Amino acid sequence: MDFPENLKYSNDHEWVKVEGDTGFIGITDYAQNELGDIVYVDVDPDLSQVKADETFGTIEAVKTVSDLLAPVSGEVLEINPKLEDEPELVNKDPYGEGWIIKVKMSNPDELNNLMDSPAYQTFIGQS
Repeated sequence: MDFPENLKYSNDHEWVKVEGDTGFIGITDYAQNELGDIVYVDVDPDLSQVKADETFGTIEAVKTVSDLLAPVSGEVLEINPKLEDEPELVNKDPYGEGWIIKVKMSNPDELNNLMDSPAYQTFIGQS
């Protein structure tokens, strides 16, 4: 499994990659592995804001459906358009092409509530 050092991780298995005041959000390699084959990513196309620790959509795998919880708050800038036709990108490339939403963070201090890569690996028992 992969745990990039440049990301922050939530205890709900989402990650955020920060570029300035923008955050790309997705689910971790661990989460996609646990879910299995992802068949659908459901985010309301009219979603304009997310709040940390609140549900912003669902992700459906062959056997289960899981809520997506925002690791940070902010204005939704984009929902990954590729996932509509290729939800399996979350399995194939969870930290790249498989990102789910892009937000303009309204409170960057929320990043302090997230884990770095070594802490996340310890959290899931991989260290």
